[in-house]
Amino acid sequence: MRFGRTTLGRVGRLMIAVAGTALVLGASAVTASADPVWPGDPDITGLSTPDTPTPGPTSSAPSTSGEQRLGRANFSIPTLNPADGETVGVAQPVIISFQAAIDDKMTAEKAIRVTTKPAVEGSLYWVGNKELRWKPDEFWPAQTKVSVEAGSATSNFSIGESWIATADDNTHTITVTVDGNVVRTMPTSMGSNHHPTPNGVYTVGERFADMYMDSSTYGVPVDSPDGYRTYVEYATRVSNSGIFVHAAPWSVGQQGNTNVSHGCVNVSPDDGRWFFENAPKGAPVVVQNTVGGTMDPADGLTDFTAR
Repeated sequence: MRFGRTTLGRVGRLMIAVAGTALVLGASAVTASADPVWPGDPDITGLSTPDTPTPGPTSSAPSTSGEQRLGRANFSIPTLNPADGETVGVAQPVIISFQAAIDDKMTAEKAIRVTTKPAVEGSLYWVGNKELRWKPDEFWPAQTKVSVEAGSATSNFSIGESWIATADDNTHTITVTVDGNVVRTMPTSMGSNHHPTPNGVYTVGERFADMYMDSSTYGVPVDSPDGYRTYVEYATRVSNSGIFVHAAPWSVGQQGNTNVSHGCVNVSPDDGRWFFENAPKGAPVVVQNTVGGTMDPADGLTDFTAR
């Protein structure tokens, strides 16, 4: 099952500096995205559908030694994600959300600095005119310390352990590793051939202890042959377009052997609860070997999917 709108819930390249040094971000490293493979609801409660990344130049810069002076910010205080003090997963991008559209993006970038310990290479890219993101080329190294300055806004956060879930359609299982060690294997049923789950790297987002999933939120009437409105428990969002890992007691017999969902990743109630309670925000969920093509990397929770 997949879901677009929340209707009920109780719970919710640039080389940068070596430790002690910093890099003032300059020109953007930008990539264009294809049309979404998996259409979703543009009006998701509590979320906004990300705009297509703005095309622009690509550049890289060496790490610098010593402190560089930041440029004057041409924006009001932005919101930073992750927030100060958070510990997040290895697929969490830095997200700078501005209060108003930015016309002079280069000037804005000069007022932003990211530092890490250890040094990490990555990409800076705009999502529309109101959001700037930075992510490493590969998953963050576990235990990385990250500091972000954007005008007068700051955030110091940490990357936790390397918690990675891999959903493989060849075996119909989800394998979770922590720092390279397998900690749990779960039978799963993903999207049927009629509603296949796209391949790609998803990221753990919000979660709901219980909720209703309603096909009408992405344009399929509840009373149509493919429609549904179903109560589910232990739902962990992994895409803004409505894909969740969630408990599905009705498909336990198919989990581990057959795909029957509308695109979501179905697991047993016990496994759903375990995933809900243990998957860190920003942890990657790698979906592979499905017939569903590739997930749109501009979804908002799929930054590490190949562009």
